[in-house]
Amino acid sequence: MEITVISSKRNEMIDITSQVNEVVRISGRTDGLCFIFVPHTTAAVTLNENADPSVQRDILHTLSKIFPNDPSHEHGEGNSDAHIKSSLVGASEMVAINKGRLVLGTWQGVYFCEFDGPRTRKVQIRVI
Repeated sequence: MEITVISSKRNEMIDITSQVNEVVRISGRTDGLCFIFVPHTTAAVTLNENADPSVQRDILHTLSKIFPNDPSHEHGEGNSDAHIKSSLVGASEMVAINKGRLVLGTWQGVYFCEFDGPRTRKVQIRVI
């Protein structure tokens, strides 16, 4: 199944936990694995804290500090920093399913990471 994510900023972390849990629910699976894949070279997916939004701001701030949008990069589209961030964070996550829900820690959520927005993106989700 595929979900759509619409970002509103160049760098943004969007909590997609509820959408992924809905895909799991629709699948009818009570136990198994949920594979989440982002088919974009300037976006990513990660698991992290979803209780305090300052965590996402700190992650984005630190990534942009370490990998700034540098005009000296050779890539013609001017978004090399987004490609680097995407490669480091990663294009996929695998999460266990138990009793029809994602098995996440108390403070964990699934985040779509936008590094070259705003854009409309797709996220592939497979329940196995």
